[in-house]
This record gives sequence, C-alpha cells and structure tokens, in this order.
Amino acid sequence: MALTLYYHPLSSFCWKTLIALYEADLPFEARLVNLGDPADRAAFQAVWPLAKFPVLRDDARGLTIPESTLIVAYLAQVYPAAASLVPADPDAARQACLLDRLFDSYIHHPFQQIVSERLRPAGHKDPYGVDQSRAKIGEGYDLLAPMVEGPWAMGEAFTLADCAALPALYYADYAVPLAPWPALVAYLERLKARPSIARVLTEAAPWFQYFPLKDG
Repeated sequence: MALTLYYHPLSSFCWKTLIALYEADLPFEARLVNLGDPADRAAFQAVWPLAKFPVLRDDARGLTIPESTLIVAYLAQVYPAAASLVPADPDAARQACLLDRLFDSYIHHPFQQIVSERLRPAGHKDPYGVDQSRAKIGEGYDLLAPMVEGPWAMGEAFTLADCAALPALYYADYAVPLAPWPALVAYLERLKARPSIARVLTEAAPWFQYFPLKDG
C-alpha cells in the first residue's frame, strides 16, 4: 500500500490526519507506534528522527511527510479525492488555513500543556502555567465561536479547518468546558456526527482509559 500513517489512536494531532484520510476514503496502512517500546520507537525514528506523531509515508512518491497540517495539505494537493479539504479559491484556502492555525495555536496547544502538567512528577508541577493555558483556551473559544459559519467552519464545505477543530474542541472540553459557548457546543456535536469523525472516535474509544484527564 502506497500510504502508511505512523500514529497512535489516542493522539489528538493524529486525529486531524485520520479525519482527512477517512473523509477522502483514501486507502492506507495504519502503523500504530508504541513509543514506550524501545524497538518500536527506534523503528519510528528511522522514518522520522523526532519520533512525533503523525507521520505519513507515501512510498509511491518516495516522500515522508510529518506534521498534521502539512499532511492534510499534501493529501489535498496530490490526491483528487482529498482536494476539497483545501479550497481551490485562494481567499477561501487562506481562511481555512487561518482557522486551522487558530484551532491549533489557541486551543489545541494550550490543552496539551495542561495534559503535560498532569503527567509531571510531584515537585515539578506548574499550576500557574495551567491557569495560563486554561485562560488561553478561553480566549481561543471567544475568538473562534463567531468565526465558525456553520454547518462547518467554512460554511457548507468540510475542510482542513474542521479536521483541526474536532480534536481541539473535543479534548479541550475536558479542561475548559465548552458550555458557555453554545455555538461551539453545537458545532462540536455536528462534527461528532460526521461519519469520518465518528469512525475516529470509535477507534479511539478503547484507548481512553489511558487519557490523563479522563477523570477531570
């Protein structure tokens, strides 16, 4: 199979890539990597030295593509079935990319800082940093709520922006509940009902017992 995705089903940034692959119905080999296994980590590092998820290998073109946004953009550029994920119109494409960056920078990344805090050993906690991350997520909600046109982030077309929105909103809701932002609550429910996303969530379900914030 030409496409191989190196990933983990609980990884939020892997979700962005999986949504795009399922949305376009592109065949690929899913290579689940256990970073806790030295041999598996070493094999992954041979593909991508940083050993960070996700990474897409396209053997047909001899290319290795890291980083979730870049992977989705690559799929849209190379595979016709995925072309609609990045709009053909330059202005619309720029807006989709902007929304992708905003979801990642103001919701997704600060949420990951909160998760990292939960995993820190005693004596190395940073409660002030957590408060800052929670505040940034709230600012992100304020910024993005009026920008989501509906039914999807760019209106009628499902794009890269929606691929980014789902993991950001789904996971961040555990740390900063979405309830005070009803537009985002409704948007998240629409996202969860989309078949490509429902498939990602179903596949991730058995792994949620390992999610650090599952108990609040």
